[in-house]
Amino acid sequence: MRPNIDDHDYEVKVKAMKRFFEEGDKVKVTLRFRGREMAHQDRGADLLRRVQDDFDEIAKVEQYPKMEGRQIMMVMAPR
Repeated sequence: MRPNIDDHDYEVKVKAMKRFFEEGDKVKVTLRFRGREMAHQDRGADLLRRVQDDFDEIAKVEQYPKMEGRQIMMVMAPR
């Protein structure tokens, strides 16, 4: 994902994540920053919080968001 992802693109990713959780798989959410997006890391944190809130009932955060270079990673597992 990217920090300024469009609503429809986000919904496509959410649909795929739901399918993975229903199959019992873990999901690794990776947010990549390119160029000047590094100056707006708060947008990336907001997006990951949105993902956490959307999947609060069916998944739990196994590894909290962690910045590694130009990307933020988070791992979620089904409940």
